[in-house]
Amino acid sequence: MNSYNYISLIPILPFIGFLLLGLLGKKLPEKLSGFIGVLFIGIAAVLSLATAYQYFIVDGAINGVYPHLEPVKITWLQFTSTLSIDMGITLDPISVMMLVVVTFISLMVHIFSLGYMHGEKRFATYYSHLQLFTFSMLGLVISSNLFQIYMFWELVGVSSFLLIGYYYDKTSAVAASKKAFIVTRFADLFFLIGILIMGLTANSFDFNTIISTLTSENFRFGGTFLGFSVLTWALVLIFIGGAGKSAMFPLHIWLPDAMEGPTPVSALIHAATMVVAGVFLVARLFPVFAVTDSGALEIVAYVGIFSAAFAAVIACTQTDIKRVLAYSTMSQIGYMMFALGVSDYEHGAGFTSSMFHLFTHAFFKSLLFLGAGAVIHAVHSNEMKDMGGLKKYLPITHITFLIACLAIAGIPPFAGFFSKEGILHAAYESHPGIYYIALITSGITAFYMFRLYYNIFWNKQDAHLHDFHGEGPISMKLPLIILGTLSIVVGFIPFAHYITPTGKPGEMHLDLMFSIAPVLIGVVGIAVATMFYKSQNEKADKVATQLNGFYKAAYRKFYIDEIYLFITKKVIFNLIGRPAAWFDRNIVDGFMNALGNTTVSFSASLKDMQSGKVQEYALYFIAGVIGLSLIGIYLWM
Repeated sequence: MNSYNYISLIPILPFIGFLLLGLLGKKLPEKLSGFIGVLFIGIAAVLSLATAYQYFIVDGAINGVYPHLEPVKITWLQFTSTLSIDMGITLDPISVMMLVVVTFISLMVHIFSLGYMHGEKRFATYYSHLQLFTFSMLGLVISSNLFQIYMFWELVGVSSFLLIGYYYDKTSAVAASKKAFIVTRFADLFFLIGILIMGLTANSFDFNTIISTLTSENFRFGGTFLGFSVLTWALVLIFIGGAGKSAMFPLHIWLPDAMEGPTPVSALIHAATMVVAGVFLVARLFPVFAVTDSGALEIVAYVGIFSAAFAAVIACTQTDIKRVLAYSTMSQIGYMMFALGVSDYEHGAGFTSSMFHLFTHAFFKSLLFLGAGAVIHAVHSNEMKDMGGLKKYLPITHITFLIACLAIAGIPPFAGFFSKEGILHAAYESHPGIYYIALITSGITAFYMFRLYYNIFWNKQDAHLHDFHGEGPISMKLPLIILGTLSIVVGFIPFAHYITPTGKPGEMHLDLMFSIAPVLIGVVGIAVATMFYKSQNEKADKVATQLNGFYKAAYRKFYIDEIYLFITKKVIFNLIGRPAAWFDRNIVDGFMNALGNTTVSFSASLKDMQSGKVQEYALYFIAGVIGLSLIGIYLWM
């Protein structure tokens, strides 16, 4: 078996790129900075593909199971004979898949940015931040234990903060980066507590040990707290951390505002990397979620389906094309989450379909964001009102964007059809209620995506093309073509043969009769969008007027941001923060100030006793001796 000696180079290369561009970027020409960034990520992508080929094809399953390998493992901190924190690299089906996804999408973003970010003053800084983010994500997906994944988890948060706030001279970008950082750090606090509880329960942070220990028939759950086992609390707390990173309700508020970053950043963060980290985390610990009698998977399922439907409704009302795609991402991540929630360990159709959707979503969603970037680059606006009729001006962008829309709508033979069909089938088999909600959401998805498509490329005959730049250089067109092609073909990969919860090669069966309903509702969604938005008319406005309050609430994102502001400013600040500040200022500080003032006053009174006269000191001495003598006599008598 190949020893995978080169595996460490995959995360190390972007880290070296980060150091080079970060330290020397200002001294390097723009083209050279871009070349270094693309080169390092390109090599990492090639090595990731080589790893996948070696792992899945050359080595393959051993004794009917794809192995869990640790080609690198170094003990960092040793607490006890059994409890330690290691730094290592894990290779298993989902980590190998994520290596390919992260490096390849990052490569496409790096190439696209050569044209999109051309002329930016901080061009090298931008590429250095991209390299740091990629390094962080790669470190996260190959982590061998919970503490290692937490360290890279936080580093992903830091690097995303830098990318979202890249335009630091814009107040909105600074606010968005801080919002994303604070919300995800809040969720990460629960993640850390969950890690500590799980480490204490399993007496290890290593994934293999945790899974083998906690899923053992001999394992006994510890005590309970508020009616739930300790392990249930650990899993729920860890899921909260994942929900924050994956923008699940109610921790989603950072995601739309994160669109303030450069559009290629949105493609990287919101397509295949940061936002799927929560899904990856649940998948990594899926045996514990599924085998233990915790009920934590039910929480995952309900949060996932609610987030999917909630975000889809909001997306129907937004006018900023990047915000539409942001809520689309939230909805699709919800699909991945509830697919895990309705899955079981042995058959694992939901697990496999979730990972498959994560895989296909990476290609068509990054294509949508990069296509949106090409449109924004051409018309200098994010608003649909400034677009329309662009199909004749942006032919490549138009065709590839249409492919991505068909893929996310679940129309065969595009990639999204196969993964979404698997998710819906898994939900139908185990939880019909979730299935019907997901089916309706699928139709809404098709509607709002083609609403976006028609408003950009059709509708008005003449777009506002002030200072029109066209489709940009080949560096912007090539990623669109590659991703468009992959959005068609990757759905035909026998995904279940490679990735299952048990590691055993499986099969995914396409039920044509079952597929009728999902495809039909997708077609209906497209048809309604065509009727409303293909050409200019007042049909959509009339419906919006009829819906009135509901439409306004959806447009305002159901006032979730306002609720958060009310809770933080009116409740936390006024009822908790201000009383705490008063107590600190008047009681704590007051006591210490009083103690200090008393000490000063007492010291001032004692100062007069330092007269310098020997006679007075002798008198004090004699008086003290007499006093002590009297006390001694009293006590001894």
